[in-house]
Amino acid sequence: MTAESLRSVTVERIGPGLFTATNARGGTITFSTGSGEGFTPVELLLAAIGGCSAADVEVATSRHAEPAVFSVDVSGHKVQDEGGGNLMTDLEVAFTVGFPEGEGGDRARAILPRAVKTSHDKLCTVSRTVEAGAPVVTKVVG
Repeated sequence: MTAESLRSVTVERIGPGLFTATNARGGTITFSTGSGEGFTPVELLLAAIGGCSAADVEVATSRHAEPAVFSVDVSGHKVQDEGGGNLMTDLEVAFTVGFPEGEGGDRARAILPRAVKTSHDKLCTVSRTVEAGAPVVTKVVG
């Protein structure tokens, strides 16, 4: 592993059931445990899966034509396993993408299925990590 491969965020509690994640570039996102309008951690996971694939597909298709419609719906079921632990199952990423008529739009439409497949099979770090089942190590530092 190298310093170039490392990705990290810091999560800080800012109130009851309210947290802010900060990345190395100073960007922040606030989330909650489900009260109010804020995203929950599970919703952030779904957004990360959809956002990762959306970025891959957008790069591949928009060089040919600007999409008229570009939406990604990500869903899954939060369930408990046999041991009583929580997890997500039946994750699905559904693209709704439309391009204008014309040569560029035709090219973008033609490569859309391949772009979605390539994102899933090779490019999207988030969904590939979820599918691979990467271990998560937890520890108390202080």
